[in-house]
Amino acid sequence: MTLSRFNALPTSEARSVLGEVCAAEAWAAAVLAGRPYENAAALHAASDAATAALDGPGLDAALAGHPPIGRPGDAASAREQSAVAGAPEALRARVRALTLAYQEKFGHVFLIRATGRSAADILAALEERLGATPAAERERSRTELAAINRLRLDRLFPDAASPAAPDVPPATVSTHVLDTSAGRPAPGVPVALAARSGEKAPWTVVGASATDTDGRCRDLPAPPPDTTEVRLEFTTAGHVPAASFFPEVSLVFRVTPGEHHHVPLLLSPYGYSAYRGS
Repeated sequence: MTLSRFNALPTSEARSVLGEVCAAEAWAAAVLAGRPYENAAALHAASDAATAALDGPGLDAALAGHPPIGRPGDAASAREQSAVAGAPEALRARVRALTLAYQEKFGHVFLIRATGRSAADILAALEERLGATPAAERERSRTELAAINRLRLDRLFPDAASPAAPDVPPATVSTHVLDTSAGRPAPGVPVALAARSGEKAPWTVVGASATDTDGRCRDLPAPPPDTTEVRLEFTTAGHVPAASFFPEVSLVFRVTPGEHHHVPLLLSPYGYSAYRGS
């Protein structure tokens, strides 16, 4: 399937194609309404907006279209969850047990962009997110859904994807927040990741997470392959007492495909600093 052919398809056929990406009819209707699309960037923006606009029943429908981690029910999910399928049995069993606990607590499937993540990474995210509130997990699931939809659209329309570095994995990003006045990490700090391809391009929110008990944020989604700059937005108010003068901190930095970018944030009462770590 090419993007130009998709643009020309009758509505019913185009809707069927989008059903391979997301099970929510409202999402498909919104994406269809934006045709024709010139490139992947326009399609991604429409998908992100449609995902953000899903109401309660729409988000429920989208989540219900994804099988549990460790029990893929279709070819797309099996490909995305291949890291778990190839993991040692003890790890797979732990993932299965925790996904059941997650569903019992939150009432919906544990959703994560599994592509590009190891089984250990997925298990760590699952253990961390089991401690979240239902409202926070609801929005986290929406963020992961947006990232999955982007990846699936790129697989559907490879001609529209970025021509740069198809054999090079995307850049990855992590961070670590430290309260330097107290000499300890800052847990529970919400972190949002946005990306853009060029200094004049608009920002697109890719995903969000929060720092763990060690102040680290290791499970941010990978930005799109054509990303040149990333923005990390930290909501420090209410989470880092030392940062009362800075309720929000925004860091913008350049990224290189195939490289990992670890950018810690050091906070003090009246100042902050950041650097590229390892």
